[in-house]
Amino acid sequence: MSKNFYITTPIYYPSGKPHMGHAYSSIIADIFARFKRIEGFNVYFLTGTDEHGQKIQKEAEKNKKKPKIFCDEISETFRSLTKILNLTNNDFIRTTEPRHFKSVNEIWKRLIKSGDIYLDKYSGWYSVSDEAYYDEDEIENKNGKKVSKASGSLVEWVEEESYFFKLSAWQDKLLEHYEKNKDFILPNARKNEVKSFVEKGLKDLSISRTSFSWGIPVPDNEKHIIYVWLDALTNYLSALNFPDINSDKYKSFWPADVHIIGKDILRFHAIYWPAFLLAANLPLPKRVFGHGWILSDEKKMSKSLGNILDPIEIIKNYGIDQLRYYLIKEVSLGNDGSISMENLKNCINNDLANNYGNLCQRVFSFIKKNCNNKIPNGNSLNENDLKLIRNVKNSIPSLIDLINKQNLNEYIKKVVNFSFEANKYFNDSEPWVFKKKDPDRMNAILFTIVEQIKNISILLNPIIPISTKKVLNSINISDKDILIDNIQKDNSLNLEKELKDLDILFKKVEDDN
Repeated sequence: MSKNFYITTPIYYPSGKPHMGHAYSSIIADIFARFKRIEGFNVYFLTGTDEHGQKIQKEAEKNKKKPKIFCDEISETFRSLTKILNLTNNDFIRTTEPRHFKSVNEIWKRLIKSGDIYLDKYSGWYSVSDEAYYDEDEIENKNGKKVSKASGSLVEWVEEESYFFKLSAWQDKLLEHYEKNKDFILPNARKNEVKSFVEKGLKDLSISRTSFSWGIPVPDNEKHIIYVWLDALTNYLSALNFPDINSDKYKSFWPADVHIIGKDILRFHAIYWPAFLLAANLPLPKRVFGHGWILSDEKKMSKSLGNILDPIEIIKNYGIDQLRYYLIKEVSLGNDGSISMENLKNCINNDLANNYGNLCQRVFSFIKKNCNNKIPNGNSLNENDLKLIRNVKNSIPSLIDLINKQNLNEYIKKVVNFSFEANKYFNDSEPWVFKKKDPDRMNAILFTIVEQIKNISILLNPIIPISTKKVLNSINISDKDILIDNIQKDNSLNLEKELKDLDILFKKVEDDN
């Protein structure tokens, strides 16, 4: 089995500053990327910005800036966000880069060669905000205006000469692919939605525009600009040196293992993208995972509603590990989830401060006072000690399986439960009672609990990397040894070195009252 793993976020549309929805997609992808790394995979993790199209051109004009300068500035805020969110992306792609132009031109030429592109006239409903075409049954009247039922964005009637992609010709092939590859689209509710849309019948897709100029020109016909989604989706190949299909990067990482996206761009990724790739005679990604929206006051975030949650503000107040943990623990991946500051505080206090953080502090403090600040040996573990350790070790295959199925909620539930069990074990075992009457028993308990803290910390590392690194470094486990294999190994604890001091990991959040 290949030990390479390629994961992508959507590339974000830099028409405004980043919000919690952007942060959510990126954090999810980062957690999967980090986990695969500690599982021993060679990971390529891509994010970036989608910088072409009519919407960007209009926003730039509104700000009295040239589109490229406007994109440079806003793209930089998204690049900065990768640092703030503590992402481990290997690459940050911009669709205004020469490498991307090269890829898009190659895809266009392949579609021409396959006979899947023709010139005609487009007339229909188009949303500049969504950069999407809508059928008559997908729009409605609201306050005297035509809007998309799905997004609520304004649509306008467009008539212009356009190149078309023969999407209808790929309908049966797409349905066949969904049938043969049951996990190509997850969660299942999204797959059913896509299948139902395709089964109703696909129409050919307009893939060029002449009414604006900000984008990649059609090869050999520069008055046409390539449709922003054909342009944007190709980024997943551009980052791998496509069209050089003999490059190490392309050969190692294509097809992508998983595209992490928001459900609002599912159609583009699960219908258009595989159809483009089939027509271009290129392998399809292995999976498209469409997560739900992060809601604010039970509504989707939008500039017009003025309910955009700023992740940077929340991180400033509570911390990045705290936000990462909360989003994964409290939002059911695949469904919409509403953020509540009250729940965030409870999550920090109960799960992080009282449970995991408190366990580490108590145990290390006890070892410092009673064992010369060194982990004692575990030569005489009883059945109860071994059962606690085996519990985690034996769960590794099922935990890996949960990650491979993008079932993060079940994963974190199991790992947090290990932490609660470890706390209970420490309290019930009462090592302090044995200090004088049975030092060997005290040592066995302390060895067992540190072993369990090590294992839990490795499993939590992809989610709360900063805090878990502090804990693992405190017990002299270096960054390069934060690996799933080190859970399965016996004797991976260093009993010779003293523990390093561990500051309070999570400060409790006090009520404002």
